[in-house]
Amino acid sequence: MHTEVSETGRFERTLTIQLEEAELEAAKTKAARKISGEMKIKGFRPGKAPRSIVERMVGADRLRSEAIEEAIPDTVGSAIDESGLEPATVPSVTDIRDVDGGVEVDVLVTLWPVLDAIPDFDGRKIEIERPVVEEEEIEQQMDALRNQFADLEKVERAADEGDFVTVNVSAFDDGVEVEEAAANDMLYEIGSSSFFPGLDELLAGASVGDVVEGDGTLPAGFTEDGDRPVTLRAFVKEVKAKQLPELTDEFVSDSTEFETVAEARSSLEENILAYKTHMARQAFNDQAVEQLVSAVDLDLPQSLVDAEAQARIQNLLARLESDNIGFEDYLRIIGRDQAGFVEDVRDQATSALATRVVVETIVSIEGTAVDDDEYREALAAIAASSETTVEELEKTLESSGQVESLTGDILRRKALDRIAAAAVPVDADGNIVDLAPVVVDEPVEADDDVEATGDDDQDDVSSPEIEE
Repeated sequence: MHTEVSETGRFERTLTIQLEEAELEAAKTKAARKISGEMKIKGFRPGKAPRSIVERMVGADRLRSEAIEEAIPDTVGSAIDESGLEPATVPSVTDIRDVDGGVEVDVLVTLWPVLDAIPDFDGRKIEIERPVVEEEEIEQQMDALRNQFADLEKVERAADEGDFVTVNVSAFDDGVEVEEAAANDMLYEIGSSSFFPGLDELLAGASVGDVVEGDGTLPAGFTEDGDRPVTLRAFVKEVKAKQLPELTDEFVSDSTEFETVAEARSSLEENILAYKTHMARQAFNDQAVEQLVSAVDLDLPQSLVDAEAQARIQNLLARLESDNIGFEDYLRIIGRDQAGFVEDVRDQATSALATRVVVETIVSIEGTAVDDDEYREALAAIAASSETTVEELEKTLESSGQVESLTGDILRRKALDRIAAAAVPVDADGNIVDLAPVVVDEPVEADDDVEATGDDDQDDVSSPEIEE
């Protein structure tokens, strides 16, 4: 066997392997045994017919072709070892051709991209939106608190968005009632979009005693043949409006840990600012990495992108299967066709690979290392999330050879932090933005033992807790 290595691309090499006819003889014997095992040859058990008999039956060309296919895996493996190459993906045979005295095989080997240098990223300015809390945001959160203690009161008017109606609902498909879609005495909030599509539009403007009818949709998965248009019919039995409690110091004191409205508003402002600062810092970190990666001259091999994209798709399909979700249903849920989905995955794969190459280059150039404290901290975090001990996890990683994988993750995380720390956040005017974490007290929450009260005609309405 003779092998030559040629550069096909920046991170690709082609191995040209020459096999002499003499080297194919052993492979022909194996190929004949394999062929005879798949054939019925009179007088011989499967796999036991002599090579000469098999060759007469299938022809010399067929046997030689099978022998070449039989020899390629071991030959390619040996050639790669001898060449010292480390493939990043499964090598692929690109050509097989006859030559004098034997056969030549071209094998494409994709290498993991390695960069000698990257652009200077210290002091790079990243423009972001300065975190600012608007008065409207505080008011929305205060209203959310009041909503937790809202009462429902009957009203003698047409229903509007935000009102609650008691209704009997039914659905019809070509005049035939869909029994699974029927609901009686259902308390429904108009505008919540929490039942069938089309119901909110149907109920808006309806009054007590009205029977309203219009177009609607049965959601996918509701029945065996869901995701189809139907005719909705609703009988309005009652209309109620939310009555929010007055925002007073007494209300705040009774329902939260604060004594006054001013204290509650101040705490909300701090929490909103902390959240916005956190999100701005995340966006800044992402942009710092994206800008650096985009400045690097890196043409990733298509085979590497293909392998990464395929791995992502296979992982998704496995998760969907475990959740009993079909791929077509998933595409319908996310609103993408298959071609668009695959294109998105390839873009994600390309971005992830490019980021990893740049990050690993920084680790290599700057000599970044993982100290024992960092390693133990990472072990503790993983152990806490997997309900195991640090000692047990460490033994598992060592026995499975995954210690290097964990340290690699830590190194990449440190490099990402290094990129972000080296950049400067500025606003549209070029002024530096402070993204230091905002330390806040506990957020405003309603007391668990406080309940709304009302007369016999009133219902309590629960709304989501105040968002940070």
